[in-house]
Amino acid sequence: MTLFHPQSILLSFFQFLEQFFHPADLSEFMSLFGGGFEHRYEVDHVVGQQGGGRAGLEASLDVEYIMSMGANISTWVFSNPGRHESQEPFLQWMLLLSNMSSIPWVHTISYGDDEDSLSAAFMQRINVEFMKAAARGLTILFASGDDGAGCRQVSKERNVFRPSFPASSPYVTTVGGTSFKNPFQVTYEVTDYISGGGFSNVFPMPDYQVSAVLEYLKSSVKMPPESYYNRSGRAYPDVAALSDNYWVVTNRVPIPWVSGTSVSICAHHRLTIVLGDTRISSSAVIESFQEPKCPAEVYGRHLEYKGPCSEHLILGMVAATFIPF
Repeated sequence: MTLFHPQSILLSFFQFLEQFFHPADLSEFMSLFGGGFEHRYEVDHVVGQQGGGRAGLEASLDVEYIMSMGANISTWVFSNPGRHESQEPFLQWMLLLSNMSSIPWVHTISYGDDEDSLSAAFMQRINVEFMKAAARGLTILFASGDDGAGCRQVSKERNVFRPSFPASSPYVTTVGGTSFKNPFQVTYEVTDYISGGGFSNVFPMPDYQVSAVLEYLKSSVKMPPESYYNRSGRAYPDVAALSDNYWVVTNRVPIPWVSGTSVSICAHHRLTIVLGDTRISSSAVIESFQEPKCPAEVYGRHLEYKGPCSEHLILGMVAATFIPF
């Protein structure tokens, strides 16, 4: 999609479910781990209210790795209060973006819900706002989730996978997770067993995925029973990055071995920023909608199936790659 040039590089992340970061934690994190590179020490702008009390681990992780991996990039935080039927108010947040004239062009979100917990009409309404955002030149990145393919027991004899939304939306870029084969060394990467992935039960597979996914489904890897998933649905994630074993400072305490696709999305947003900046510097336009640019080989590299409702069950299009803008 050919779009306008932004005047400056900005990025943002979002806080939902009463998660808040503390500036003191960000400062402590940068003092411990930010000595080797240029970086900013503060968030440039907060939209909404920062809550009091204890910092949330999710919010702490997001701000620390957004700010470090996006070193020296102006960062906004959107703090979104309230709930939609006890879950994240995604539509309220997207309507807020739609009504703002000056906003960052890369947005990262580490939250999601099971598709079957939301109405199809509600998800389709949010998709309309995702399409509007793409038309404005915004890139929206969602973490794929940390429950593998998920699992729901429909009856005593039948289990099905549980796709996550908005990760399953065809109108966002979804980031999965990898881990080092040896967690104590920098070795080659494999699928992180927690990485969310699978096929939507609501949204059909986009044309740009069809050939790669069909090849994946015909491969020799062990596949789950076809009754578990909708092989004609939108496949996700689109890309992946390291999601395993990070340090996070929250409430002034450094915590090791933190994992999740929330960190993967920070790594990928950095790549998105660098490539976007390169295009701006060369007077090229920015590609906001990344998925059709994904090479076919990113799909279908890894699958691990260990039985019904296993916590290690993974079904996803996971690969460490980059988007060739």
